Amino acid sequence: MNAEGASRADLARDYRDHLEHVVLPFWLDRTLDRERGGIFTCIDEETGERASTDKFVWSQARWAWTAAHAARMADRGALRLDAAPLRDHARRTADFLLEHAFLEDGSVAYLLAEDGTKKEFLPGKGHDLSFFADGFVILGLAGVARASGEASYLDAALRTYDRLRDRLARGAVRSEPYPLPPGHRAHAWPMILLNVAQELERAAAQFRHAREAALAADGLADMDAVLDGFVRADGLVQEVAREGEPLGAGSTLLTRHVTPGHAIESMWFVLEQALRHDRHDAVRTASRVIRASFEAGWDPEHGGLFRYVVPGPDGPEPQGPADGPFERLIVDTWDTKIWWPHSETLYAAALAAEATGEAAFREIHDRTHAYAFATFPHPDRSVGEWIQIRDRSGAPLSKVVGLPVKDPYHLTRNLLLLIELWHEGIERRTVAS
Repeated sequence: MNAEGASRADLARDYRDHLEHVVLPFWLDRTLDRERGGIFTCIDEETGERASTDKFVWSQARWAWTAAHAARMADRGALRLDAAPLRDHARRTADFLLEHAFLEDGSVAYLLAEDGTKKEFLPGKGHDLSFFADGFVILGLAGVARASGEASYLDAALRTYDRLRDRLARGAVRSEPYPLPPGHRAHAWPMILLNVAQELERAAAQFRHAREAALAADGLADMDAVLDGFVRADGLVQEVAREGEPLGAGSTLLTRHVTPGHAIESMWFVLEQALRHDRHDAVRTASRVIRASFEAGWDPEHGGLFRYVVPGPDGPEPQGPADGPFERLIVDTWDTKIWWPHSETLYAAALAAEATGEAAFREIHDRTHAYAFATFPHPDRSVGEWIQIRDRSGAPLSKVVGLPVKDPYHLTRNLLLLIELWHEGIERRTVAS
């Protein structure tokens, strides 16, 4: 695949071929739990063999959304796939979550066994470890509602959403395994809420639900919380801010570092919400952040995006005391090349190019495309998918970065969105979908 000089139609075709012949077969042929629903994601990167039958809830929910969205695209003819089995497994995965993932207070467990029995990921820490799992369950339920046409899934998503918003307002949530120190706030929090609200808004629009306008307002408020609360004067997103400390004046490793790929992913959420609601100021800001984040994160020696950097004369390597698990993750993995920031950049840059007409974003897309497709796809097509974690030079890296799972979401989702954008047009992503 060579992106430079390729037309939108050619890129859409190539992305569709890669999705249908390299990426989706890995998940559909190797990992589905056809008996209970759900998906096995504890997979060896290189062999494709299953290492465990544990089911992380947010991976299950992400798969439900992905399979449901692929089914909807197949219904429209945007994919050359049979929609029925995708829709069926998305529904069964959602049913598995509804039956097993929820706790008595309405929050969701972090980890389940193969049969749905709740397990403790961190012994002695309980089951409700991360509100991000709740957010992804909402996304999965909303996606299945849209693909199935069954309003009961949307109702369940809205109930979970209301409980999550209430818990956040009361400060009754956790964000393990990388909790924030007291007095700090994370860009990831309003970012996930923006994505959840905008997906619910679209589902509500499809069902002509009375809450559509309120969900739109929530998404716009979350968008502004991202832009006003975490975008620095230089256009970079401060991943963690300390209360009372100006943005860009971080005094610790946690507040000095930036996460280029996460910022870029966040900005396509912003772009889609802003374009849907004619917030041209937010389109300009998001576009600026994408450019600044790409420039700050690109490795001039080996290519690709660093996972974490410290911008400025003392960077890019993050330095300083690593006293907590979040800080240790930053120091230990800053120069790794991870698949998901690159797949997110492909879509964010393509969307920004369509939204602004600026050639610079197509150049970002093409440079990222050249690196990603030379680096991540598994060299053995009989295994397929991508080897998701690489060292700085691009060689495979056998270590756990985050969770011990092979994720079915970022790459598959971004390929789906790229196909929609360049095969069906920007309106599909910002108005019709």
